[in-house]
Order: sequence, then structure tokens, then C-alpha cells
Amino acid sequence: MPFINLMAREINCKIVYYGPGLCGKTTNLEFIHGHTKAESRGKLVKLATDSERTLYFDFLPFELGDVNGFKTRLHLYTVPGQVYYDASRKLILKGIDGCVFVADSQLARADSNEEALENLKLNLLEYDLKLADIPYVIQYNKRDLPSALSVEELRGVLNPYLVPEFEAVAHEGTGVFETLRAIGRLVFRDLKKSYGAQAALGANPQRAR
Repeated sequence: MPFINLMAREINCKIVYYGPGLCGKTTNLEFIHGHTKAESRGKLVKLATDSERTLYFDFLPFELGDVNGFKTRLHLYTVPGQVYYDASRKLILKGIDGCVFVADSQLARADSNEEALENLKLNLLEYDLKLADIPYVIQYNKRDLPSALSVEELRGVLNPYLVPEFEAVAHEGTGVFETLRAIGRLVFRDLKKSYGAQAALGANPQRAR
């Protein structure tokens, strides 16, 4: 549910990076923030938990263009990976416009990936949403590790509907911006289809639906 800022002529969209603990969600956002022009990005906010950080920042990706004269500003969030922070996960999903599921390619994390994906589906139901209702892509991170499962094995369990998927080594930046551009394009496509007319008319200055 994008937020429309009429004064700034911006449509603000929320993209959430979801996945198991220590899969690389934080690394993705840190790399994106560190390689985005300072004048187009907001401050990187870090909320520390006992074992993992939750991150947030916003930026204006000029390559996405505009919707009837409104620029699209993306707000990127990570969720805590540990299951005992589930209340925080649910809160961060509120108002989601797109999702990146970051999977850990290591064999030892296969169960954690499946649990995190099922948890995502369950938490989306809190807002009467399904993955099919929102722009969604998958990133297979840590492809450089010797214990990494094949993409075919990961796909068979995590991507039965064949949504866009990307191999990544996030700490090196491999696949990071490819993943971001893909989810950005999907969100932008939804905006043009669903919200363009309302934005142009200034319908509901707080929210367009």
C-alpha cells in the first residue's frame, strides 16, 4: 500500500528483505546503501537485537522513472532472522509493497530457509495477503561457499512458482543490485497499473488503494 507524498510528488513504496537468521539480508542493504549516491539516499538506521540487526533506509532510484509525474521512492527494510522476534517481523511487514526472500544456500541452512518462507506466508496472512498478491523475488545468497546446494535443489523447495530468482554473494556485491532492480521493476509495474490514475488525480492524499 504505497504512501503518496503530494508535496514532494513522490510515491513511497516499502520493500522488505525476509529470510532466516544470518542469511545476508543485512549485508544486502549495507552494500546497496554504500553504493548508492549520497544525494539520493536516506540515513541507514540500524536497530540492534541480541544476535542480528534490523536495518532501514530509503532512496530514490531515478532509473525507475515516474508515475504520472510522481517519483518512486523505495524504503528498504530487513526483518530479524530469529523466530523469537516474530512480532517485529509482523510489524515490519505492515504496508509491504514488495518482498525479497533471501535464502542461505548452505546445506546446513536448508531447514531454516523453509521455516522462514513458511513464516513469511503465515505473517502475510495477518494482513490478508499472500505472496501471489505482492511483487516477490528470491535471492540465493552465499553461492561462493563449498557447502552450497545447487540452484535446482533450492528452486525445487523454495521457488515452485518460478518467480524471478538470483544467485548472490552479497558480501562481494554479486547479485545484490540485480535482485534490487528486479523487485523495483515489479513494484513499479504494479504502481503504474494500480495507482497511476489515483496519484495523478491526487486521490486520497495519504494513501492510494
